[in-house]
Amino acid sequence: MDIQPVHSEDAPKAVGPYSQAIAAGHLIFCSGQIPLDPATGALVEGDIAVQTARVLDNLAAVLAAAGSDLAHVVKTTVFLADIGDFAALNEAYGLRFGAHRPARSTFQVAALPRGARVEIEAVAVRI
Repeated sequence: MDIQPVHSEDAPKAVGPYSQAIAAGHLIFCSGQIPLDPATGALVEGDIAVQTARVLDNLAAVLAAAGSDLAHVVKTTVFLADIGDFAALNEAYGLRFGAHRPARSTFQVAALPRGARVEIEAVAVRI
């Protein structure tokens, strides 16, 4: 099986020894994205809706570099700094995914890098 790292200039650079994503056969495994502005590397300020939108923009950029898109995501894992943001996350997430409903797990965690309120990782298929 061919395994390739994926990189997009339109998403934040990896800040450690990992890839933005790995393509393995027909699957794409995206590393968790937090709401960083890819141009500046700064955390996007704002509520959970603003941060979720930025995270999904970052994931969309990585998926595009791998030959896919959000419509081909099969599974996401969402990490929240505050489970109280769950309803607002769902609203922002639903707006972006539309009628497409990937499988999903959501967890509250003690903290996220850089003080982010949300991190999302995804698995998708290549188009």
